[in-house]
Amino acid sequence: MTDVRRRLTAAILAFGSLAFVSVLAAPLIGTTPISLRRVFDGSIPFADNVDAQIFFIARLPRALAGAAVGATLAAAGVVFQALLRNPLATPFTLGVSAGAALGAMLAITLRLHLSLWGVSAVTAASFIGSLGAVAIVYAMARARHRGFSTNILLLAGVTLNAFFSALILFVQYLADSAEALRTMRWLMGDLDIAGYGPLLAALPLCAVAFVAFAWLPRPLNLLSLDTDAAASRGVDVLRVQRVAFFSASMATGAAVSLGGPIGFIGIIVPHLVRLIVGADHRVVLPASALFGAAFLVAADVVARTAMAPVELPVGIITALVGGPFFLWLLVRQR
Repeated sequence: MTDVRRRLTAAILAFGSLAFVSVLAAPLIGTTPISLRRVFDGSIPFADNVDAQIFFIARLPRALAGAAVGATLAAAGVVFQALLRNPLATPFTLGVSAGAALGAMLAITLRLHLSLWGVSAVTAASFIGSLGAVAIVYAMARARHRGFSTNILLLAGVTLNAFFSALILFVQYLADSAEALRTMRWLMGDLDIAGYGPLLAALPLCAVAFVAFAWLPRPLNLLSLDTDAAASRGVDVLRVQRVAFFSASMATGAAVSLGGPIGFIGIIVPHLVRLIVGADHRVVLPASALFGAAFLVAADVVARTAMAPVELPVGIITALVGGPFFLWLLVRQR
């Protein structure tokens, strides 16, 4: 077994076990204690089994959503950092999150209450906004360059991010107090989804993105160093850049539409994983996805229980917990 295979196997086993345990344990933790034995007690009708209702209806969809959003944002962060060759790049750098947030803000402010297959108008508007941002950024990058200029892409994304952020503030200013509070909470990140509908709607998009991610690690290893070196080794640079950009953007849009713009996952998790397993994307990408899932599920448990019965936005927890821990790891590594 080669060194890469050995490290990949160890990383998947370690981080996969962590993600599995976190998803299984998270629904059991909360202000109302439940019994796992009673949850799966088939002798009790589901309508009379309060423990099963809490587990399957209230908490399990939230844990699964946290795992999906955490894995998606972490993997997208790895791809964007390699694509832009910038360690500070995040899934939100190119304006995808701002476009999604603007769509959600408009849906909330206009009081759209339509729902299709369990997907709310806010979720749908959020994803449509992210697609609009992706289309604008890509069109601007292509208009100024024959190929695919990552520098122009980054500048266009940052500019669009600032523009959409200004529009979001304007929409919040026009909203009444109830709508402003709802929009503010959504912007902080919120995994309080109603049932499995939103999760099932986002999963196909995430699945398509992860199929692309499975093809990207080797080209990203070369692309993150230098485009000319990658081309000289037979890499179709333009194709890789397009696949990386659209797959990571689609994944980000799906994640934000499901849980809101939960910050810090896309930058802290890839760097933490690199400190543990090295810089090879063949190991970093799957390890980051699994660790991102476990990290966000654990952060959501803290958000639900730290100040119970008050529930904190999970984005606050990811920043408060992740920031100091990341700095400690950097100091320790140095």
